[in-house]
This record gives sequence, structure tokens and C-alpha cells, in this order.
Amino acid sequence: MTVTEVSAETAAQPNAEPEGDGAPTAAPERVFDEVLLEISGVSLSFGGVVALSDVSFDICKGEIRAIIGPNGAGKSSMLNVINGFYHPQQGTITYKGNVRKKMRPHRAAAEGIARTFQNIALFRGMSTLDNIMTGRLLKMRRGLLWQALYWGPARDEEIVHREFAEHIIDFLEIEAIRKTVVGQLPYGLQKRVELGRALAAEPELLLLDEPMAGMNVEEKEDMSRFIIDVNDEFGTTIALIEHDMSIVMDLSDRVVVLDYGRKIADGTPDQVRANPAVIEAYLGVGHG
Repeated sequence: MTVTEVSAETAAQPNAEPEGDGAPTAAPERVFDEVLLEISGVSLSFGGVVALSDVSFDICKGEIRAIIGPNGAGKSSMLNVINGFYHPQQGTITYKGNVRKKMRPHRAAAEGIARTFQNIALFRGMSTLDNIMTGRLLKMRRGLLWQALYWGPARDEEIVHREFAEHIIDFLEIEAIRKTVVGQLPYGLQKRVELGRALAAEPELLLLDEPMAGMNVEEKEDMSRFIIDVNDEFGTTIALIEHDMSIVMDLSDRVVVLDYGRKIADGTPDQVRANPAVIEAYLGVGHG
């Protein structure tokens, strides 16, 4: 379903009333009551350009939380704030009950926040396995000298981490390309390898920045399945940016909508689908 189709449907039924007898029974909504991360009054500017303005929402433990909005709405800026690439001028970020002060990306990763990027950021001259192994670096306890010697405890530690990386490869069904240099892989498989590298860090919160951008229908179906499996089997909390509205509505437990750096809607997929402000933002009504 395209954005236009979503909007046309909701325009015909603006109040989004529950369907009556005879309609298919919807799956029960999942309930989440433990907040993992809370964004409160966050504002971010670059000179005179406002990227985010007084944005507040939370991400609950175990849910799939979508962040959507038109191009330039501030979605990627929000992910960069969450994992420490950007530091907001105003507002607070509370993670696992602790207010963060200018979190750096390496500290965010150490505390259980991993992410993928809108533009693939892999080591193109390295194999699939080696790329996924880089996601284990923060888990390794032996120093550089031990690793250079590759002897004793360092070797034993690497064996353990390599076994975990192989488990991720099996999970993502990419055994056939485990030794292939990623620069030789098609785009969809590179996206899957990047997901594998993020999963190798065993994140509590996984940030996915347009994980299906540029994919064909079959690749999107595969990636959607893996996202659901990561959430179900690993219990990983997921926050994702995605432009395909049908995927957003199918995958997400809750959706927050940004437009020009401001939050304009927040709720379940059905609530957001029926929100007039969301329809206006996507259709461009009143945007000069």
C-alpha cells in the first residue's frame, strides 16, 4: 500500500472506527510497559537550520518503534542524537533510567545501542565474516598485543567470538557468502551483512536507518522477516526509519511522525494512519 493509498483510505474514514462484525479479526496489540529510552524536549540546530524542535517520545523495551516523516523531517538526525553522533542544544535523553550527558558513539555502543546506516558503511575489501566480526570488537577483552600475537587466551577468545559471528551468519541465511568480499555482493546482501554486523554487538536497542532503501520487493520481504525474527527471537528493541508505509504499518508496534523537525503524531499504526496531520504532511497539503 502506498502513502497515497493509505491517505485515501483514511480520508474516507477519518475517525478510523473499529470494523464491525464480519471484518477480519486483527491481531491483538502487544503491550509494553517498560521504557528503555526516553527523548524529552530535544532540539537540535546547525547554525540557522533547525533539525529537531522540542521533540519528545519514548521507546519501550521489546517493541518495534518506527520513526517516519517526509524527506528532511529530522529522522536521521534523531537517530544520530540517540547514539551520540549529535548532541542536542536542548532536552534530555534517558537510557535505561539514566540521563545521558553528551554520550559518545563508542560509549553508546558499549551500553547496548547499535545501528545501521542509510548509506551502507561496510569494509568493502573485507569478507562477510570479517565484517561481522568487527561487531564483536567491543566484546573482546584481550589487548592489542595479545591479538597481534594470536596466542593463548587471545586465540581462545577469538574462537568464541567467531562462533557467535557464525551464528549470526546462519541466522541471516548468508552462509554461502561468508568468505565473499562484501564489495562484490549485490546491494540487498550488503544490507543484510550490515544488519549482521550490528547484531554481532548483541544490542539491547537496534537503530535501523532505512534498512530497505533501494531494495526490490523480494529483498524487502526478506529484510522484514529478519527484523521480526530479531525482535522475537533475540528480544531486541528496534527503532527504524522507513519510507515504505506498508512495511511501517505491518512491522511497527508504535509510530512517531516528524515533519520539519517537529513531532506531529505518535501512536499505533492505525492511529497514525488516521491522523489528518500525517495525511497533510505526506500529501503536501498546505506546504508552499
